[in-house]
Amino acid sequence: MLGSARLSGTQRRAIARATRERRRYERDEVRRFSRRGRGPRTLVLAAVGSILALAVVAGLAAYSPLMAVRAIEISGTARVDAAAVSASLGGQLGVPLALVDQAAVGRELSAYPLIESYSVRTRPPETLVVSVVERTPIGVLPVDGRYELVDAAGVVIQTAEAAQVGYPLLTTPSGDASGKGFRAAADVLRVLPSSFRGKVTAAKATTGDDVSLTLANGAAVIWGRADQSAVKAVVLEKLIAATTPATVASYDVSSPQDAVVTRR
Repeated sequence: MLGSARLSGTQRRAIARATRERRRYERDEVRRFSRRGRGPRTLVLAAVGSILALAVVAGLAAYSPLMAVRAIEISGTARVDAAAVSASLGGQLGVPLALVDQAAVGRELSAYPLIESYSVRTRPPETLVVSVVERTPIGVLPVDGRYELVDAAGVVIQTAEAAQVGYPLLTTPSGDASGKGFRAAADVLRVLPSSFRGKVTAAKATTGDDVSLTLANGAAVIWGRADQSAVKAVVLEKLIAATTPATVASYDVSSPQDAVVTRR
């Protein structure tokens, strides 16, 4: 019969010590990996919490009376009375910047026919800024003994007893801003360089194909259709620069590649 080997006391103590060391190592490893996992999670949670806190503070500030409209600034006006526009928007005073009623602003501005477009923005802590683009006059229509200064859409900008100086007199079949004749003449006048527009004293069109202009020196400009107007304007300026205007009866730019100058 084989006998079982007995461990000495020293051996048993060594085994027990090794077992304890192993368990201690395993516990330390568990704690180490737990800390490693907790670190990034803690940072992420802290970052998310900070962002949420900032968002809440910003939201409360935006809707707070501390960030309410106390001043209204109007820019871009020339013919439109900026003070009157500002006064008409008085209903927005005291409203938090984030709650400005854009629809109400639009309704108030629609009462000003000279305003073609506008934009609204807020400037913290207290200013509502309205930037206006006014309608650009292109000519004068004689209507019932008076003169209406109109833009390219036919909107009346000003009515006067005498023709407004510096704008061409418009002649259309209907006598008003309706029809193809007016639209064609308006399209032509709109693309003329501002430096040249003041030299035009009259514009006439019966259809969309026969626009003609009269210059301050009496020379006629046969424009034709409103298409290629930008090219025609460049050609016309070059022709005028290359000739003595007093000797010219007409400039025909209806076909800009083959423009014709007729002498008096």
